[in-house]
Amino acid sequence: MSRTLAAITGVQGFVPEDVLTNAQLETMVETSDEWITSRTGIKKRHILKGEGLAASDMGKEMVEGLLKKTNTSPDEVDLLLCATITGDRVFPDTANTICDKVGIKNAFGYDINAACSGFLFALSTGAKYVETGARKKVIVVGLDVMSSILDYSDRTTCVIFGDGGGAVMLEASDDGNGLIDEVLRGDGNGRHFLNMKAGGSLHPTSAETIANNEHFVYQEGRTVFKHAVRGMTNTVKELMERNGLTNDSIDWLVPHQANIRIIQSVADALDFPMEKVMINIHEYGNTTAGTLPLCLWNYEDQLKPGDNIVLTAFGGGFTWGATYLKWAYTK
Repeated sequence: MSRTLAAITGVQGFVPEDVLTNAQLETMVETSDEWITSRTGIKKRHILKGEGLAASDMGKEMVEGLLKKTNTSPDEVDLLLCATITGDRVFPDTANTICDKVGIKNAFGYDINAACSGFLFALSTGAKYVETGARKKVIVVGLDVMSSILDYSDRTTCVIFGDGGGAVMLEASDDGNGLIDEVLRGDGNGRHFLNMKAGGSLHPTSAETIANNEHFVYQEGRTVFKHAVRGMTNTVKELMERNGLTNDSIDWLVPHQANIRIIQSVADALDFPMEKVMINIHEYGNTTAGTLPLCLWNYEDQLKPGDNIVLTAFGGGFTWGATYLKWAYTK
């Protein structure tokens, strides 16, 4: 009997209308378009602006578009997972807020916080519900409003990140197309090198933490770079080996869009051709949990049933991993 898989049956992305270009950043911090482009590959990023707008509003746009594309009624959705580190509030969760704004009433939802690996982890979680038959239609959202936690006087971080993300529908498949395998990892020691120092129970918000600018992204770039390349490369290699995959048999590698140099270093370490690597960092920057679904959305026209796709990511914590799936549909 064939194995029941969780297949992606639709993908929808969203980025805010407002754009922050490298030229604009030159007027805000000591930097230049050449410096940003050569070191990160980023030309612009989208920024969520507007009174009262938050992560759930971007999620609403993604999910409504996904429901329309897959001809799905809100009442048919069984579960919604939201991967994010910039939810509307510490609590309640953003997933259920998205459900409320979209009119999804017969489902439950919750958030997954794994930073840039969040979508990868949420995809795995959602797939298990589908594979076991516990749920039929599962939506996985990956998004972040990184502009809400950036210090725009810190040129080492403010040039990197943008706002946006995407959502996918997961449904059962018996034709061999769907999520095949995964290698997911974590190392809590990485919390020292990429974090937001205050705002949690370790350092609750206070006048002192605000004065010390401790509510913004902090990272030790060189350390993160080294671990990201090694982590993504090793998990992709392990995934390939145990599934009998070769560079020739993989149609697309979808890496987290953290930095063009990281992407190129991973491809070089795998001896993988760049023409089969999904890249859109120049358009959006690093949208954290949003980069992988945004890539799938941008490249959707080029995908066909049976395509072998490997997704890989690395995020704060540290968290990292790789997932192997076979694409299930033609747009």
